[in-house]
Order: sequence, then C-alpha cells, then structure tokens
Amino acid sequence: MSTRRYCMALDLKDDPKLIAEYEQYHAAVWPEIADSILSSGVILLEIYRIMNRLFMIMEVDEQFSFEKKAAMDAANPKVQEWEALMWKYQQALPVAKEGEKWIMMDKICAIS
Repeated sequence: MSTRRYCMALDLKDDPKLIAEYEQYHAAVWPEIADSILSSGVILLEIYRIMNRLFMIMEVDEQFSFEKKAAMDAANPKVQEWEALMWKYQQALPVAKEGEKWIMMDKICAIS
C-alpha cells in the first residue's frame, strides 16, 4: 500500500490560556472526530506546536482526497461542531484565503 504525506501549518491565538485549552481538547479528541479522520483514509495524524504555531503531519492512503474529506466533514454535524469550537482557538495564517485554516507547507529538503 502506498502512502502520501502532507504537512500543514496553522496558528493559534497567542493567548496562553486558550493554547492550554486547545491542547486539553487534543489530549482527548472526541471519538467521533478520530473516527471521521481515520475513515477518510488518514493513516496517521500528528500535530506539533511551538509557541502559537501548529504543524500537522498527515499520512494518508490511496483512497484519501481533500475533496472527499471536505464532503465527509460537511455532512457530519459532530465534525462541524468540533471545527466551530476549534476556531475559538485558531487564527488563520496571513496567506490563508477566506475560511481557510490549515495551509499546505512546501517541502524544501529531504535527506535519506
């Protein structure tokens, strides 16, 4: 099975209290959210933070597409609830388009 990796970035609001709350939610992600992510073809999802910058790594299978994931999310009220709640903590990067959250990062180096 072949996999693809996507790396994305997003900022949190620069408020220690909000950042701590965001991390608490992610320490116990709602089961419906984890199920939605995994059922879309995501094999692994990790989020890292430094200060208020988030970095997400997604490894996906050949069935995954961002269009399919967006359609699944739009049809899932629990995912919509989660996303609305998370937006309390998140802020778009300066390069984001209207309504865009996570921004794809460009790979600039690979050593193996």
